[in-house]
Amino acid sequence: MEIEIATIGGYEEVGRQMTAVRAGDDIVIFDMGLNLSKVLIHDNIRTEGMHSLDLIDMGAIPDDRVMSDLEGDVQAIVPTHGHLDHIGAISKLAHRYDAPIVATPFTIELVKQELQDEQKFDSGNDLVKMDPGGTMSIGDSGQVDLEFVNVTHSIIDAINPVLHTPEGAVVYGLDKRMDHTPVLGDPIDMKRFREIGREGEGVLCYIEDCTNANKKGRTPSENVAREHLRDVLYSMEDYDGGIVATTFSSHIARVKSLVEFAKDIGRQPVLLGRSMEKYSGTAERLDFVEFPDDLGMFGHRNSVDQSFERIMNEGKENFLPVVTGHQGEPRAMLTRMARGETPYELDNGDKVVFSARVIPEPTNEGQRYQAEKLLGMQGARVYDDIHVSGHLCQEGHYKMLDALQPQHIIPAHQNLKGLSGYVDLASNQGYTMGRDLHVTRNGNIIQIV
Repeated sequence: MEIEIATIGGYEEVGRQMTAVRAGDDIVIFDMGLNLSKVLIHDNIRTEGMHSLDLIDMGAIPDDRVMSDLEGDVQAIVPTHGHLDHIGAISKLAHRYDAPIVATPFTIELVKQELQDEQKFDSGNDLVKMDPGGTMSIGDSGQVDLEFVNVTHSIIDAINPVLHTPEGAVVYGLDKRMDHTPVLGDPIDMKRFREIGREGEGVLCYIEDCTNANKKGRTPSENVAREHLRDVLYSMEDYDGGIVATTFSSHIARVKSLVEFAKDIGRQPVLLGRSMEKYSGTAERLDFVEFPDDLGMFGHRNSVDQSFERIMNEGKENFLPVVTGHQGEPRAMLTRMARGETPYELDNGDKVVFSARVIPEPTNEGQRYQAEKLLGMQGARVYDDIHVSGHLCQEGHYKMLDALQPQHIIPAHQNLKGLSGYVDLASNQGYTMGRDLHVTRNGNIIQIV
């Protein structure tokens, strides 16, 4: 059976992930993501009303024209998890393909919301839920199957999809870390990865996320970030001024920890910002997390400002607002607070806790720098980097190669500089550039079989 892999997006940058695998006459697309930095660099752009061709020209979503060079029918569109760099282009591109969108329940719910917000295109794609550990047949040949293997990442309900073909398995390895003691959800299923590496024809090709491939050691568990966060917030228990926290809105485990520790130090947590309300509300509705009954979640600008007014009236020392804006995004809550555009007044000595790292990309770095400077000018004191990454460091990559023992490797999810660490690592394991280690670019097709 002929196996081809089209590397469509995310092979020259972090963002706008999209890959297609053709097995015989059947094609499966993995991810359709947005490159958020290409949007944020422009003022007040709303992608919902934009045409896909304009977004392609901006470099914001994948250029999927290479799909016309694959001879076969798309049978499924499979987003691995709910981050925008993996689902943010579905509303712009999925309607071009007569295929269902297959994902885990939480991811499907987030995809559904993306499709509802879309103003330019109508999607007729069926939405199919499949749990981690589930399998389904692809196409009519009876020879190709799709499997979801549970992984741990900085968002719940993440999986690595595996396409089983007569030539071996194609494992799409974006995004994960090896967490054996996660705060929410099940541990990474390394047992299943080892089985896939040793059953049938083994692993034909492994497509790997190289975000942290230049970093030595292993990525710590989310429990490490939780304990760090506990230590920081407990140290503020006697402070009688304002404490504000920010983190990734989609990081439900981290939000859960913030809510718990706020209660522990005698403060009422409140979640503020559109995406904060969206992700936490969705997770609670689907029973992935249980929040206190009195936890307020507010996304609309007016209700957020009303919450800030209530906090100021009843005393900042009684509340812990958890807000959007960990990357210094111009329209996010924390940035508005730093510019003095909300009823919440920051005073000398107030604490701002960033339970997130800066995404290493110039736009984010510049915006975060600006936000921190503005907070400092208001007298706030910043607690930085209370976080663990959602991506594998080098030891995790060695473990995955040992588990899967793939015949071919395609590094992804980085620019060429970011891929270099993985190329060195794979070369140390006996892989050779141009033979079984394929460093590629967006828009290429690699014939594996």
